[in-house]
Amino acid sequence: MSVTSIVREFIPAFPVLQPGEGIGSDTGYLPVDPSAVLWGRLPCARDRPIAAVEPGHSIVVDTVSHEGILDDQGSDPVGYFGRNGVERDQVLADAVEVAATRNRDSLAGPHIVTGPIAVTGAQPGDLLAIRIDELTMRAPYGVVSTRHARGVLAHRRGFDGNYGQFCAVESREGSWFGTMPMHPDRPQRASFPLHPFLGIMGVATDTESRVSSVPPGLHGGNIDIRRLTAGATLFLPVQVPDALFYIGDPHFAQGNGEVALTALEAPLRARLTVDVIPGAQVAAGLGRTIGPFAAAHGLVIPTGLDEDLNRALEVCVRNAVELVVSLFDADPQQAYLYLSAAADFTISQAVDQVRGVHGEVRVADFAHHAATELARRVLERA
Repeated sequence: MSVTSIVREFIPAFPVLQPGEGIGSDTGYLPVDPSAVLWGRLPCARDRPIAAVEPGHSIVVDTVSHEGILDDQGSDPVGYFGRNGVERDQVLADAVEVAATRNRDSLAGPHIVTGPIAVTGAQPGDLLAIRIDELTMRAPYGVVSTRHARGVLAHRRGFDGNYGQFCAVESREGSWFGTMPMHPDRPQRASFPLHPFLGIMGVATDTESRVSSVPPGLHGGNIDIRRLTAGATLFLPVQVPDALFYIGDPHFAQGNGEVALTALEAPLRARLTVDVIPGAQVAAGLGRTIGPFAAAHGLVIPTGLDEDLNRALEVCVRNAVELVVSLFDADPQQAYLYLSAAADFTISQAVDQVRGVHGEVRVADFAHHAATELARRVLERA
């Protein structure tokens, strides 16, 4: 990258979580296998799964971040993080091996994707429900960056170019914070609370070839919704038999909009429980197919995706109306008015080719819930 990070003294807040460490025997485990992960591409209909899970069961999945291993950072995480004060034994072995053994398609995205994972019996028309049970930080540091003229201010003088910042993790009164310097020649710094989540969760596309990992879509993928922390459930329309889901793009923190290009990119271990809502229940409970949506922390979270941000907002509002009608037995016009009075619509990200907007609808606002099986299975996860 053309501008180097501002480096301060680095003291690790905790040891890195290397592949296989701390794994119990109560559930399946999928490490980052450098020979099997996808780099910058998403699984398609022709891909074979590298693991499988039964509906209702859990799996532990490791992820690594692309930051520190990209070619503009030297393709050498030991060297890159070493220049920021990280000792060799505090660099993840799987990140080192990916950088050493894999080449990235120049037209692909930057993300390392773990999967695909087959969900036995899932079929097109079903909804895949991925509950994020637990997210564990694998390293006490991460990176935030801008590059490729993708940030919101990329074409403004002084904000263009490729540059980034190494951020350390620190503990304060029982909570985790990211910290970064705010001037190259002065000691002031900023710190911000960490709320880890996976930027990429998705199902395979019904295509013959693998699409880029950058733009999100009906398949999910790079939706970058910061509300999808531990305890959230993401619902995805299954596109191919066995769903073939995957995760990647781990984040420790992100502001809504993700305006410079990246979040605080850093590796996570995820414990996930997957379930399948049959197509018949989906058809009986929803008036039409809608894109990815979530239930999390007392909220129902619709999404809207489009290359045009205004259109993304419109799609999100339409999907929000559909969910309020379907989950709470509302009249569509009344649902629309309710959303204007009580719901929030926020830019998830504005930098991934396809823009994202997500809504937040409070479940507690509704005294009546629809009697459908779909409503029950969605709302019990909110």
